Amino acid sequence: MNRNLSPRPLAALLAAQLLLSACTATAQPPHPPSAQWPDPQPQAGSWPQVMPARPQFQAPSASHCARPIQTREVPGHEGQDTPPYLPYGPAPAHSHREKAEAAVTGSVAPAAPAGAVAAPPAPASEALAKAAGRLSAADSAAAAPLVAQSAPPRPAPRRAEVVTAGMVDDNAAFSEYLAFRNRTPVVHRPRDVSERYLLEVRDRSGHAVADAEVAVQSADGAAMWARTDTAGRVWLHPRAFDPGQAPVYDVTVRKQGRLAHGVLRRGQKSAVEVVLPQQPGVAQRARLDLVFLIDATGSMADEIHKLKTSLRSIADEVARLPSQPDLCFGLVAYRDKGDAFLLRSHDFTNDLGAFQGVLNALQAGGGGDYPEAMNEALHETVHALSWRGEGATRLVVLLADAPPHLDYGGPYYDDDMLAALGKGIKVFSVGASGLDKQGEYIQRQIAQYTGGRFVFLTYADAHRPSSGRGRETVHDVSNYSVDTLDRLIVRLVGDELGRL
Repeated sequence: MNRNLSPRPLAALLAAQLLLSACTATAQPPHPPSAQWPDPQPQAGSWPQVMPARPQFQAPSASHCARPIQTREVPGHEGQDTPPYLPYGPAPAHSHREKAEAAVTGSVAPAAPAGAVAAPPAPASEALAKAAGRLSAADSAAAAPLVAQSAPPRPAPRRAEVVTAGMVDDNAAFSEYLAFRNRTPVVHRPRDVSERYLLEVRDRSGHAVADAEVAVQSADGAAMWARTDTAGRVWLHPRAFDPGQAPVYDVTVRKQGRLAHGVLRRGQKSAVEVVLPQQPGVAQRARLDLVFLIDATGSMADEIHKLKTSLRSIADEVARLPSQPDLCFGLVAYRDKGDAFLLRSHDFTNDLGAFQGVLNALQAGGGGDYPEAMNEALHETVHALSWRGEGATRLVVLLADAPPHLDYGGPYYDDDMLAALGKGIKVFSVGASGLDKQGEYIQRQIAQYTGGRFVFLTYADAHRPSSGRGRETVHDVSNYSVDTLDRLIVRLVGDELGRL
C-alpha cells in the first residue's frame, strides 16, 4: 500500500459516487416498495395537519348481511340519560314522542352561525313539535295526548307522486366543475381537487380489477387510500391530502394477496396504470351494499314519502339487472341538535320487507335552522355500518335539502369523503327542493371526490317545486338528462354493476 497517496483524488472519487447516487435516487419512488401492506388502523389527527401514515378507518370486512334490522340512535338533546350512542339492537317501536312528531313536525330555529344562510321563521306547529321532542322518555307518554289534541287529523296515505330528476357527472365534465367551484363563493371545507390523476388497475389480460386496495404515499409520510371502482379506476388528488406537495408518490395496489407497485410523478402523465398478477378464479355473483342517507327534517316530508313508495320498485328493478346482485340495504336518517334524534341508523340487512318497514316508520320532523347534522350522519354511514369486504360494490344515495352544520366542531364531511374513497364507497348526492348554493357545492364536493354523481330534483317551474314534474332546476348545471328519480337510481346502480 502506498502511504504517500494524496487524499484529494480519493475525496473526489467519493464525492462523484455520492453525486451519482443522488441522481439515481431522484429517478426512483420515494421509498422502496414494501412487501407489507399498511393495514388500516384508526388514528387521531386530521387536515390541515400532516396526514398520518395509516388510514383513519377500518377496511370493510363484513362477510354477509343476513341479519335482522339492527338500529343505533344518537339522541338530539344534550343532558339526556341515554348514552351518546345506543348500541345496535332491534328496531324500536314508535314511542309516544315519535307519535307526536308524526302528528306535528318542525322546530324552533336557533341563531344561525356566522356565514350560514338564514332560515325563515318556524311556524307555530314546528314549535309545538320541538317542545314535544324535548320531553324525556318518561314525560312524553303523559304529554302525547295534549299534543295530539292540538294536532290536525292525520291525513290519509298519499298516492305515489312522480318525481323527476336530472344528473351531472362532475368527473366527466371536470373543467365545468372547476369553473362552478370558482364562481361559487360559499362557506365550505377546503379540499383542493384542481390537480388530479387517473389510476387504472388491470390484470395481465387487460381486464379491469375492481375493488383493489390502493395506497398512495410520499417520502415524508403523507398518504391517501382508495379502492378501485367496478371499472378498475380511481381518481387521485394529491393536493387534497398532501400539504407538503411532494413531486413523486409510491402507489401500492393489493387484491386478494397480490401486490403491485407504480409511481405517480406529478406533472408528467395524467394517468397511471398498475398491472396486478393474474389469479384464476371462479366468477362470483355481484354484491351490492346500498345505503339511503336521508335528511329527515320537516321540510323533507315529500321526498321521504316518494322514497317509501318507490323502494320496492327500485329493489325489484335492481334485482332484475343482468348481474342479479346479492343485495344489502342500509338506512341512516338524520335531523339536528335539539331534535328527538340527531341520527338514527339501521345497519345492513337483506330482509327487504323489514327494511321497508323501518323506512315506512320514518317521519319527517324537527329541523328549524337551515343547516342539519349531515356531517355526523355521513361519519356514521362511512365508519359504523357493516360494509362487506372483498368484491362488494358500495353505494350511498344522499338525499338532502340543506347543507351540514360547519360550526359543531366535527366530524367534518371532507374527512369522511376521504375515508369513503378509502373504503370504496361512492356517494350519489341528491339535491332536494330548497337546496341552496352552499348545499349544492358541498354535495358536489362529496360526489366528485368519491367518484359518484350529483343528482337534483327537477320541476315544471324551477322556482315552484309544487309545479310538479318537469325539466327545470335552479342548480348551476347544464347538459343533463331527466328521468324519474327511482329510474335514475336504478340506472346509476346498473351502470356500476354493468362494468363487472
